[in-house]
Amino acid sequence: MTVDLVSFFHLLHGRVHSSKVSSVATLADLVFGALTDEQMRVRPGKRLNSLVWLVWHMARVEDVCVNLVIVDGRQIFEDTWGRRLGVRRWDIGTGMTDEEVEAMSAAIDLPNLRGYRAAVGRRTQDVARELPDAEWDQTVDAAIVREAAAQGAFTPASEWVARFWEGKSKGWFLYWLGVGHNYLHLGHAGWVKEMLLSKRGR
Repeated sequence: MTVDLVSFFHLLHGRVHSSKVSSVATLADLVFGALTDEQMRVRPGKRLNSLVWLVWHMARVEDVCVNLVIVDGRQIFEDTWGRRLGVRRWDIGTGMTDEEVEAMSAAIDLPNLRGYRAAVGRRTQDVARELPDAEWDQTVDAAIVREAAAQGAFTPASEWVARFWEGKSKGWFLYWLGVGHNYLHLGHAGWVKEMLLSKRGR
């Protein structure tokens, strides 16, 4: 069976989002299912992220890379989600201090965070579906990445991320930041979940 580029992307991408985005069984549902809101907010150790922070970070990176970089447009975050989340940070979260992670984990509106990440996922699938084949290998203009930085996507502690993004293709942004980055942090989340459950004695 031959699977085309876009169909393969949707298969992989669907697994890193909730069932609200995907019609297939998802890793995200497996990792975050059956956890209380309290458990989602807990940081299991010093310098470790909470599960809610990981969800927010995954959503922010995907929103920025797809909607500010690939299509050079408007973030999902701008469509009232910033206000609904109760946390008005525009950056992707890389380089946040322990205190900032703690504050984010305690303050963010969790139902709206789930809704925001689902909205980002659906938008990414639309972009992948509509992107012409010839554009997947097209290198993103570095000026577009710099414009994302100017809009607050990066803090001084995460400026290195913007430099790393420069020179990459649209396909790289979709497959690495839309899929691979999410798989990476879902693995991280699974590890955090195991620590939480072990402390509770399962």
